[in-house]
Amino acid sequence: MDWSPFFISVKTSFCATVIAFFVGIFLARFVSRLSVRVRGVVDVILTLPLVLPPTVVGFCLLLVFGWNSPVGQFLRRLGIRIVFSWEATVIAAAVVAFPLIYRTVRGSFEQVDSNIVDAARTLGLSEFTIFWRILLPLSVPGCIAGLILGFTRALGEFGATLMIAGNIPQRTQTIPIAIWSAVEGNEMNAAMIWVVLIIIISFFIILPLNLLGGRRT
Repeated sequence: MDWSPFFISVKTSFCATVIAFFVGIFLARFVSRLSVRVRGVVDVILTLPLVLPPTVVGFCLLLVFGWNSPVGQFLRRLGIRIVFSWEATVIAAAVVAFPLIYRTVRGSFEQVDSNIVDAARTLGLSEFTIFWRILLPLSVPGCIAGLILGFTRALGEFGATLMIAGNIPQRTQTIPIAIWSAVEGNEMNAAMIWVVLIIIISFFIILPLNLLGGRRT
């Protein structure tokens, strides 16, 4: 049995989670400082990948990174090909995992006592210092929760990945795509192995999140 989908999924999910995490932290902080009306519009836009069908997200990614798009043509001049590559799996996983990380981190930021932040501003601390030395340390549990949820979402991504990265064995075939491919080929035993494996992985990834929540209560 070819175990490459397992290694591709783990590698893809790790890279996608790291990218989505840092982008999510930056945008969560940026959006939290906007006015209420503007914040609502921006928040909806950033949350759309969470509610849209993954195939729609994948189609939008094709429009952005496709060979005939301005971005795709620019990258092609640089000798970079995104569509049907491993990098495409990372992009798809990062896009669908981002909303979970962003929403979780932003909610954690909003739970920090505003009096602490106001006191820091009164003492003359810069916004950069407030963010790194006060807001972020107080939001560590929420950041960890966002990382865990983002990783599991990236691990289970299927539709967007299939649209932009395809089903290329040992290159872009993740565990969910391997399950779909096995079922299409009537290889139910192989599909069952992948299903059980991804359930076990997801269980032991989410378990620390529930234990952390139980300790806090």
